[in-house]
Parts: sequence; structure tokens; C-alpha cells
Amino acid sequence: MAHFAELDNNDVVLRVIVVSNADTSTPDGNEVESIGIAFCQRLFGGNWKQTSYNGNFRVRYAGIGYTYNSQLDAFIPPKPYPSWVLSPITIDWEAPVPYPTDGKVYFWNEGTLSWQLVEPQPA
Repeated sequence: MAHFAELDNNDVVLRVIVVSNADTSTPDGNEVESIGIAFCQRLFGGNWKQTSYNGNFRVRYAGIGYTYNSQLDAFIPPKPYPSWVLSPITIDWEAPVPYPTDGKVYFWNEGTLSWQLVEPQPA
């Protein structure tokens, strides 16, 4: 099975559907993205990109509200906080302050732009 994400005019994912391999492949069984896109467009219209359930391409599986970035050829999750920036290396959002490495559990406090210790700590 193949998975395809429908994008709006701003490249935001509207939905993700599953398409049979028979509807994405050449007669000799080779999967081709453009065949799957044409199939989705015939059924629903719109703009489609293939997504990988196991993250083999486009960095991660698309989700509703994610954005497709054509320069990175990646699906980007929604930005969790205004202060976070997209890393060109991990292709993920990162806080302006690294997560503490002391083994304790923290949450991000956007008001103070810092990690706050979760109290009490899990056993």
C-alpha cells in the first residue's frame, strides 16, 4: 500500500489516504509516485505528494496540519512554539535552549524561554 497526502494552496496537509499498489504501479509492478498522484487527482482533484509510512523518504510520514517543504523535500510538523526554529540538519523544530541531559523530565516554558522541571518526577 502507498500513502498520499493532499496539500492545500500553502502546501499544508489536508488529509492522508492509502492507495492500492495496483493504482500506483507500472504494468510490471514498479511503484511510481506520478502514477499514484494521477490516480488521486482523478478521484479527488487537488495537489498530492506521496508520503512514507516508515519515513523512508520526505523525512517523516505526513500528518494533517503538516507542511510540505519543497526545498527540503520533507513534511514538517506544525511549529510547537513561536521561539523554536527549524533545524536544517534534523529537519525538526528545536528549542532555543537545548533540552537538559540530567535524565529528569522537563517541559518547555515559552514565557521564560526555558525548560521547567516536571514535579514530581516519575518513579
